[in-house]
Amino acid sequence: MVYFYRPLKKCLIPELQRIIFYGVFIFKFKLMNKKIAFYAIFQSLALYCSAQNLPSLLLNRNINSTFSIIAYDAGAQEWGIAVATNNIYVGNSTVYVRPGLAAFSVIAETKPDYAINGFEELEKGKSIKEAIEYTKDRDEDANFRQVAGIDSIGNVYAYTGASLKFWKGSASHLAGKNYVVLGNQLAKDVLSSMATSYEHSKGTLAERLLKSIRAGQNAGGQITGKQSAALMVKGLHQEWYNQIDLRIDNAKQPLSDLQRLLNFHYGRIKLNQAILLLKNGEKKKGLSLLTEAGKLVEGWNGIYSKLIMGLLLGGNEQAAVKTILKAINENPEWKENLACFYFLRNRKELRTYYKKRKFGEKEWSQAIQFLIGIDRPGEALKLSNEVIKKYPRSSYTYYLRGEARKDTNETKSAIADYRMAIELDRSNEEAALALRRMEKE
Repeated sequence: MVYFYRPLKKCLIPELQRIIFYGVFIFKFKLMNKKIAFYAIFQSLALYCSAQNLPSLLLNRNINSTFSIIAYDAGAQEWGIAVATNNIYVGNSTVYVRPGLAAFSVIAETKPDYAINGFEELEKGKSIKEAIEYTKDRDEDANFRQVAGIDSIGNVYAYTGASLKFWKGSASHLAGKNYVVLGNQLAKDVLSSMATSYEHSKGTLAERLLKSIRAGQNAGGQITGKQSAALMVKGLHQEWYNQIDLRIDNAKQPLSDLQRLLNFHYGRIKLNQAILLLKNGEKKKGLSLLTEAGKLVEGWNGIYSKLIMGLLLGGNEQAAVKTILKAINENPEWKENLACFYFLRNRKELRTYYKKRKFGEKEWSQAIQFLIGIDRPGEALKLSNEVIKKYPRSSYTYYLRGEARKDTNETKSAIADYRMAIELDRSNEEAALALRRMEKE
């Protein structure tokens, strides 16, 4: 046993050296019989390996066994990547997208240089293959990498390092039209399931990518389990707030959690669209979108105030009250938003919350703002008059009263309120901006 340990010592990382040494020590001093000594060694190995993937442990490398899909949507002009792993924060070093240029997925033993150099080579006019092979040819550890790239028009290239085939599970990649699926330490049918899902699914690029990676997980995913996942989609003509960069860094069900975040993303967009439609009098279409949005943002109580705004604009006060109660039940601190709904204080379901609650100047500002937001400028004007009596030097309340008067076509009075707001507080930029706009009209 001692002779076995000496040569092994040269090629093992310190943690494994210690594990095996303890087993040898137990055996040498006959504190256990041989079977128990070997059992102790391998149990120790199993416990240690459970916190780290085996190739990373054995080779002392920063290896993440991972699976991924990278794709381009020509119609939407979007580039995206979905990725999952049995390690933490997979999105930290595996997904790279520059809309209009390319996207890269770098997994196994990750090396950001493949993406950084890849973007630079593409800008020089190189092909996606040349862009990846530029770094590969200079990388002594290329055999431990797995890289896929897709250029500005959907051309793809990928390679799987030769050493990955020696790891337990499957390591490979499949390329299709405008997409690549790739991964290592996978169950047998993971990549084919991902490819089939992507090719036959409908929806946005983000939705199709997530369906694909979930199909891979349903086919067995990584043989060592799951812990984190990420989804990135960027479009050539998108504003920053519509781009997708979602990450689940440590969870028992990372893909389910990632789906919830994507639902929130689309729910927020649909909710904003619904409110705009309702404000413009397109009630039927607005209510339809509002229903969809409500389902998608389920559980995101931080956005419930906006959902309530949509419900009130759509004339559904009862649903708005139910949502207020639901928000408080999910998050007791949400009661800080109650000032917004002061006009509902006499609803029997809400009376208890308003009975002993006292509002200050900022809370009254919330109440006035919300009334303006749900197109009730008359009520906002009445409340602001009452608040100004209580806080006669409240610059912001004068500004809000000006907004209410603007919406009731009291132009001269609105201008007077904006001026008073500025006189009371020269730093009131909202009042100054509103005044400049109105004076231009």
